[in-house]
Amino acid sequence: MSKPPIVIIGAGAAGLIAAQKLAENGFNVNIYEQNKAAARKFLVAGHGGFNLTHNEKIDTFIQRYDKIEIQKIVKYFDNQATIKWLTNLGIPTFTGSSGKIFPTKDIKPIQVLKAILTKLADSRVKIHYGYRMIDFDEKSVTLSYQGELLRTPYQRLILGLGGGSWSKTGSDAKWVDLFRTKGIEVNTLQPANSGFNTKADFSTLAGQVLKNIQLKFAEHTKTGEVVFTSYGVEGAPVYYLNRLIRQKPFPITLFLDLKPSHTEKAIEKELETKAHIASILKDKLRLSQTAILLAKFLDKETYTNPGKLARAIKNFPIEVTSLRPIDEVISTAGGVSFEELTDSLELKKYPNIFCIGEMLDWEAPTGGYLLQACFSSGVWIADKIKQDDTPSF
Repeated sequence: MSKPPIVIIGAGAAGLIAAQKLAENGFNVNIYEQNKAAARKFLVAGHGGFNLTHNEKIDTFIQRYDKIEIQKIVKYFDNQATIKWLTNLGIPTFTGSSGKIFPTKDIKPIQVLKAILTKLADSRVKIHYGYRMIDFDEKSVTLSYQGELLRTPYQRLILGLGGGSWSKTGSDAKWVDLFRTKGIEVNTLQPANSGFNTKADFSTLAGQVLKNIQLKFAEHTKTGEVVFTSYGVEGAPVYYLNRLIRQKPFPITLFLDLKPSHTEKAIEKELETKAHIASILKDKLRLSQTAILLAKFLDKETYTNPGKLARAIKNFPIEVTSLRPIDEVISTAGGVSFEELTDSLELKKYPNIFCIGEMLDWEAPTGGYLLQACFSSGVWIADKIKQDDTPSF
């Protein structure tokens, strides 16, 4: 009598690559997805540029992750392995100026997904849409489909249920309560790679970008671009500081260095000339139009005093009142504690059940690191299962 299939819940990035790797090694794999289509969050990540990974050297690359467990997994299936995997799918890539890896410019996100799904179909992986996981035990998983409950036996159960952001894509964190009722520790999901709500109203600058600035908090500094919005600020330096300020009591004051290449004294010297202030900012200091507009948020005494204005250009205060709501942020921190998992990402309390992707307790910045960890965890679990078992039908 044949064994039940390996069942994967969630057709996201981690679940899809796990299915491919398992099927290539002869395993019978069924994927169950609650949406009507696969990888909706994967496709949303492609809006504005489909950043799949990053080309950093691996020793630097893994330092972008906050937990040693996920660092180990990413090092196992690294960025170069991801590029090779994509190439084998017929998806050539290129490296952008910032080191980010993208599909070549003629390839759209949906084409990347179609290449993955075609590979799965060729490997006889079955994907069942419209099925939501309700419960699981040591032998079967309970699924809801069109109002009916179905118990599906499994050989192995792989859970790729996502984090808690962008719930419209299916990443709604409804699994958290189920896990906790089963005694599985889940660290609270919190916004990560989140924009900041600010006390000051920057709505008149909404859409404007500050380039080549530094955002500072305590001894931490991040260079990059900050984007103003109707509620505050977004951008890579903002996301970088998330982890550092998340546990602090709000409000918190951050500081913008609008001219990192100049010292405060050098700026003050330029401002002490008798030229019009706006002309000095534009022509002598070469501040961007956005930075010049931002300077006008300063009070008159600061704006007209060379010493105070120089200090403000190097340390423009941004008072943060809160993070953005979890549902609209790029990713979430928190998730299934690694203390609940074996080295194989198998639940200690439920042998043969594994967790992958963003539902695990790790975080990383934007720039290709999020997708990379999802790909890596999918391959990790597939290879662990391969090592522990031989295919059976």
